[in-house]
Amino acid sequence: MVRFSNSLVGILNFFVFLLSVPILSTGIWLSLKATTQCERFLDKPMIALGVFLMIIAIAGVVGSCCRVTWLLWFYLFVMFFLILIVLCFTIFAFVVTSKGSGETIQGKAYKEYRLEAYSDWLQRRVNNAKHWNNIRSCLYESKFCYNLELVTANHTVSDFYKEDLTAFESGCCKPSNDCDFTYITSTTWNKTSGTHKNSDCQLWDNEKHKLCYNCKACKAGFLDNLKAAWKRVAIVNIIFLVLLVVVYAMGCCAFRNNKEDRYARSNGFNNS
Repeated sequence: MVRFSNSLVGILNFFVFLLSVPILSTGIWLSLKATTQCERFLDKPMIALGVFLMIIAIAGVVGSCCRVTWLLWFYLFVMFFLILIVLCFTIFAFVVTSKGSGETIQGKAYKEYRLEAYSDWLQRRVNNAKHWNNIRSCLYESKFCYNLELVTANHTVSDFYKEDLTAFESGCCKPSNDCDFTYITSTTWNKTSGTHKNSDCQLWDNEKHKLCYNCKACKAGFLDNLKAAWKRVAIVNIIFLVLLVVVYAMGCCAFRNNKEDRYARSNGFNNS
């Protein structure tokens, strides 16, 4: 008779196996049907995650329910390193997202974002030309600046200043407040003469595929959005980490049960 811990480990990993199927299917679908670079970027990670979860789930089910000790040992070995990885990532996510936030501008509902306010590690990632070119392509394909222009098509400058813009819209779709450009539309501004301390002022371009996508403010807007997302992921990871530890503990019990049953069989006992 299979013991309770073995049965529970088997049931939990059966659900993990079911979860891996749509993840793997989505990754394969993206690799075949994706039309944008951002969508194609997700296919390989999703396929890898789906295959990983499927292999671990099979090892957990077979190892616990069929009493295959070496498979259960492999399962526990991988689970241990998974716990360490999740723990390290959670701590890292909290550390690198501890700095940086939007700057309130007097007389305007939206905030502006400074790249220097964020962690050095995050700054190095977006200042890497290859990384930023890929990110910029995804930002442009999302068309949030185009949507902002549609929403604010009939806005005067005072109306625009009352808009509560997202970090992306504030950083990528308009010039910095430091530039003091003349408002035409939300994504069209006339440059003023003279020099500007903020280098983003020279990078601004009214061309819809350029705008401020190369500006530090756009990179900062991306990091602010990333920071919020990573904090949410880190909180979810804490819950996930607790569940992993519980499952790992039950797996250890199942592994001990396997060893005891094998010992009982080798000595001619019927262990129930």
